[in-house]
Amino acid sequence: MGHAIEEVAVQKGHEVILRIGIENTDDFTIDAVKSADVAIEFTGPHSAKENIKKCLNAGVPVVCGSTGWLADYDGVLTYCKEKNGAFLYASNFSIGVNLFFELNTYLAKLMIPHPEYEVMLEEIHHTQKRDAPSGTAITLAEQVLRHISQKKQWVNHISDNKEDLEIISERIDPAPGTHKIKYSSAIDDIEIIHTAHNRKGFAGGALLAAEFVYGKKGIFTMKDVLGF
Repeated sequence: MGHAIEEVAVQKGHEVILRIGIENTDDFTIDAVKSADVAIEFTGPHSAKENIKKCLNAGVPVVCGSTGWLADYDGVLTYCKEKNGAFLYASNFSIGVNLFFELNTYLAKLMIPHPEYEVMLEEIHHTQKRDAPSGTAITLAEQVLRHISQKKQWVNHISDNKEDLEIISERIDPAPGTHKIKYSSAIDDIEIIHTAHNRKGFAGGALLAAEFVYGKKGIFTMKDVLGF
């Protein structure tokens, strides 16, 4: 994602002044970060929280796309407010996926009076993706749970419990990301599917978010960026 974001950033006329990876973590200092207008954080569940806090300590707005760390999410929001900073998190920055989120919510509302349909989710990603289910799949599942009352929680396996919302995860190369929500009855099936063809959509959305959050204070989401 870092390479994809840099490519799009340069194409849009932005300058990337600091690149941090596992090979140069010593360069990730508060003084170095201070020279940036916005920080974009795409790492992993074990480093995201501290990376975000370091950028907020530097007074730099943070756009974060890391997943698997959300047990610390509320604490990060509190920290951002204490620092009077700016923070924008999204489980997926693709504009198409965020439209898909809205479609998923609308379909779940339509299905409320039709309990004869059983709902489940599937997601496919490349083998380097460390977390399962994906953050996008979790967002989709939580949207369904808010409206389909017979489902009480999501699980990442096949389940015989009718109260479980199944998320089935596959890791297949070179898949950049496919998400499917399927409602099945004895009569028919209803499916909505989003398939990413490459990572440019995620990178472009992250740059759009960075442009949005520049110069702002507060907590934001892609809904704010896209005006939903």
